[in-house]
Amino acid sequence: MSSTIYNHRSLQPTGPPTQGPSQHSHARLNEAFDTVRQEFDVITSDLGILRNQRDEYESKVTSQINELNIIRQSLYELESQHGKIRQQYEEELSRLRSELHAARQGIPAGAPPHPTVGPGTIGPAGPPAPPPSVPGVQPATGPGSYNDPYYARERDRDRDRERDKDRERLDRERERDLRERERDQRDREHHYSPSLGPGPTAKLPAPGSAPAFQGPGLPPPTSTHPPYAPGPGNLPPSSAVEQPSSAAGSMAPASAAPNGSQFPDDLDPHNVPPELKKEGVDWFAVFNPKVKRVLDVSLVHTLMHESVVCCVRFSADGKSLATGCNRTAQIYDTKTGLKTCVLADESAGKAGDLYIRSVCFSPDGKYLATGAEDKQIRIWDIAKKRIRNIFDGHQQEIYSLDFSLDGRLIVSGSGDKTARIWDMVENTSKVLTINDPDALNNDAGVTSVAISPNGQLVAAGSLDTVVRIWDVATGHLVERLKGHRDSVYSVAFTPDGKGLVSGSLDKTLKYWDVSGLLAAGTKRRDSATNGKKDLEKPSQCTMNFVGHTDYVLSVAVSHDGQWVVSGSKDRGVQFWDAHSAMVQCMLQGHKNSVISIDLSPAGNVLATGSGDWQARICALFINPETCSDAFWRFY
Repeated sequence: MSSTIYNHRSLQPTGPPTQGPSQHSHARLNEAFDTVRQEFDVITSDLGILRNQRDEYESKVTSQINELNIIRQSLYELESQHGKIRQQYEEELSRLRSELHAARQGIPAGAPPHPTVGPGTIGPAGPPAPPPSVPGVQPATGPGSYNDPYYARERDRDRDRERDKDRERLDRERERDLRERERDQRDREHHYSPSLGPGPTAKLPAPGSAPAFQGPGLPPPTSTHPPYAPGPGNLPPSSAVEQPSSAAGSMAPASAAPNGSQFPDDLDPHNVPPELKKEGVDWFAVFNPKVKRVLDVSLVHTLMHESVVCCVRFSADGKSLATGCNRTAQIYDTKTGLKTCVLADESAGKAGDLYIRSVCFSPDGKYLATGAEDKQIRIWDIAKKRIRNIFDGHQQEIYSLDFSLDGRLIVSGSGDKTARIWDMVENTSKVLTINDPDALNNDAGVTSVAISPNGQLVAAGSLDTVVRIWDVATGHLVERLKGHRDSVYSVAFTPDGKGLVSGSLDKTLKYWDVSGLLAAGTKRRDSATNGKKDLEKPSQCTMNFVGHTDYVLSVAVSHDGQWVVSGSKDRGVQFWDAHSAMVQCMLQGHKNSVISIDLSPAGNVLATGSGDWQARICALFINPETCSDAFWRFY
């Protein structure tokens, strides 16, 4: 038989199948699935319980936050009412004193004294008055008259009681006056310098410190009450000169102040109409009812620190914000509010405080310059978190720094009465010394410096009330701007370099027209080199900003020159229209002095640093139909 592929025997099973290992593994797998399912059910049940607990906790936290907000608002209202009651008390006390003085002056010779005015007379007592007459009883003329020893003893006891009351009241008033004067003096001497201990050199007063400064880890200082109007027991600083009684919030040419630029005198920030106020949880903005509202503001981030925030500064691209506090400079992302870098010199001495008074980014954003109480300028490589350069030379604390736009020069100001220009490439410096023969006083420490946009001029504000301007190329003084009545704490050039804004402890800002310095720069340098006077036609103050109720500690100008912003010891920030000379709004939220402010070069963000241990970032919005949209954009 021939064989083909179709001729084959079919294979048949010869017995029952055997139990292989695959069946056992299948059973174990089912058991494992059941175990996982049971564990998943348990975890799901636990998750549900945790979610319920989370919702409960969130509800409790929300309730507590609401209660805290209510308490905070009540405290604000009580603080406001306290200020009003105190003012009423001072006015009533002044009126009563005036009446008392008039009553004394009006007493004719030999006549019995007038009845006592107020709680009691002040000074020696007059002759005793007769007792009041009783109807139906004839006044006595003998031993029972008002000269009777019984009545004399009663009158003596009354006079003694009145004298004791007067003495106690006068002692209380003297103690209160002493406390107020000591507080004012303490604010003047230390309200920028967080280091309060005595030293070999006098401390430069520094803007807006808390009443007492504490180290890291301690709770921030409590809020201080707002400044009261000058009156009995609340005298103004001795160096301050009384300002004109114009309404708050006016910015006007020096020759006139239009009424439309002012906040009404009776405008109460806590009781303004809703359309004139924007309010957050712990901040509010009040808008000027006399001008069209074109600016809006909103709090974006609150950056908590472990000490007073002495300075804030944006990077050129506006993406980063640097702050300076005790021993560290910190960098934050302005979008997220997250801290991206902490710079601390571990080689610095550990004893005492070491506050970073000034910070400044290089234009390319690679470096951060810091000025501190140890008289050194440190240039940090931000990416490596290491020091690139240290500039030594100042003899006292460094209070201000500013980079030139090309990044080559950095200007510093110190309490040693000098400003210095440092060359980042050649590591050299040029000293700009204040040695005026007619100096207004002996203390001319430099509190603030700024370099003009074209890099040709350096401006410096100082404690002797003068703003000075030097030529960068020659180092010669080309201008002295006089007009402030107290120390100048902040200066800032306008973007075109033709204007300079200064802020002072006299509670005002001034705008100086320095366009002549730019137009005649070469001529002025030549005259300064030849020893000729070049100050015969000084730059003029063309605008005064009046509205703050306490020291102006920091000023900034917007990237397009449309707005001027100022921070003050009155805890407020004010926005001024630089062209129409009108205040737009007032921002309140910090619980202590606003020491430092800065506007982002990107044009839409404001930063503030305060003695309440906080820095804040606010978004700004503008109506594009009424103002330049080249500067303001939505956050």
